[in-house]
Amino acid sequence: MSTTPSRPGTRVGVVVTDSYPAEDLDHDTAPLVAALRARGVEAHATVWHDASVDWSTYDLLVLRSPWDYPERLPEFLAWLDHAGSVTQVLNPPALVRWNLDKRYLTQLAALGVDVVPTTYRTSLDDVRADLAGTAPGAHVVLKPAVSAGARDTGLFHADDARALALAARILDGGGVVMVQPEVPELSQGREKALYVIDGRLTHAIAKGALLAPGGGLIGGVYAEHPEQVDVTDAEAAFAQRVVAAVTEATGLGVPLYARIDTVDSAAHGLVLLEAELFEPALNLHVVPEAAGVVAAAVHARLD
Repeated sequence: MSTTPSRPGTRVGVVVTDSYPAEDLDHDTAPLVAALRARGVEAHATVWHDASVDWSTYDLLVLRSPWDYPERLPEFLAWLDHAGSVTQVLNPPALVRWNLDKRYLTQLAALGVDVVPTTYRTSLDDVRADLAGTAPGAHVVLKPAVSAGARDTGLFHADDARALALAARILDGGGVVMVQPEVPELSQGREKALYVIDGRLTHAIAKGALLAPGGGLIGGVYAEHPEQVDVTDAEAAFAQRVVAAVTEATGLGVPLYARIDTVDSAAHGLVLLEAELFEPALNLHVVPEAAGVVAAAVHARLD
């Protein structure tokens, strides 16, 4: 791998926030900053809502872990517009805006990507109808179309009153409710996150099951248990197909980074759960050699 140094004075901001819960720390920024500095880049972690930062002094901003954005969405979108107007931001603001609302899955499905069957509801009556039409005893997953870290996401029996209560809370907050059938393989912890860095599949992570039946998270907190896993040829091809579909849907080129969340389901086959193009944990503490790959991809975007 080339380690050609950057031109003197090249500055990269790795965009973060200022605090993280103990169970969901940012393990990526420190190794990425170190890997960039090893390539001669002046790299810093930069808090997105720090009003003292002059964003125009950076040659490139790499969105890494601004994980408090759902609680501050209008502020974050305004920052994204400003930052994008004064320097290069990756992944680009237009792609971030497209990716923020999970209704992008309908566009990818139209381009031939298999996804978990999903309805998107803007009224409680429509959610109620979805639940009433579910097979007796079956579970469903409800979540908002704009969310992160499994916020307001629940796994319920379809006739559980708590499912409608969650839907009402999402709708009352101005959100759109996603209603999906339970995928048993997800409840068994068999989701795989496939990482594609500048078009190259680099590694895959299984993070374990997250949702507790009846609503909420296993153990009451969002806690991933990442482990590196192998990738089948079918999964590798699927990840590339998803990235190609994203590029076709948006016209914005190949993303700097993408996390393609998948599960191989008996009911639905190999399907996309989410294409995370904004702030995915890269799990560089689990696969430390990937830090150099990400840094090289960032460095290439500076040329």
